[in-house]
Amino acid sequence: MIISAILLALLAFLVYASACIKSQIYVRATCHIPTTENCVFLTFDDGPDAEQTPQVLDVLKNNNVSATFFCVGNKIEQNAELVKKMVAEGHTIGMHTYAHNWRFTIANANKVKFDLQQCQSIIRKVCGFDCVLFRPPFGVTNPSMAKSLRIMGIKTVGWTIRTFDTNGKSDEKLLQRIEKQLTPGAIILLHDRLPNSAQRLQKVIELIRAKGYTIGNLAKYL
Repeated sequence: MIISAILLALLAFLVYASACIKSQIYVRATCHIPTTENCVFLTFDDGPDAEQTPQVLDVLKNNNVSATFFCVGNKIEQNAELVKKMVAEGHTIGMHTYAHNWRFTIANANKVKFDLQQCQSIIRKVCGFDCVLFRPPFGVTNPSMAKSLRIMGIKTVGWTIRTFDTNGKSDEKLLQRIEKQLTPGAIILLHDRLPNSAQRLQKVIELIRAKGYTIGNLAKYL
């Protein structure tokens, strides 16, 4: 019984270590910016999307807000001009793997490195710079990933507030979730591929500002 309990506890620890990017156990990830200023940061995953991302960019531009987009490599290839527009409008590009496949979460160090090098190569070709920011899909990390990130000098970025906007939450519940967790330096995770991404973003920006917070450029703090 004691051995079984120990094994279960070990298994639970390993699952937590891999599944929770905030644990900092395998990978040192920036999940919060240490500041006393009422400033938070907007980040987007899974894009760019040919239909939804331009609308998100319009909302950001109209509100004079800079954001960080963790882009999928093969989507960058399909939407190169859109990614160039992101950069031209003052946004930051990060990597979100080449194909956003669940297999990445269990890949060995060589496969992780190859995937990220693919993504880096595409961003270099499209944007003309070497990308060093990365957000792992689903926030899952492991020792193999940690090894590759360390060798490549990649900076990993997590989040403070996971909005779960992909789970079909109503706008009201999503905004309540953000409001409850707003703190100085919070990094907010959203997605720019959803049919209502732009409309929700406008509400999120209005909420943040109504609560006395500004929205900063995350890249300046990394």
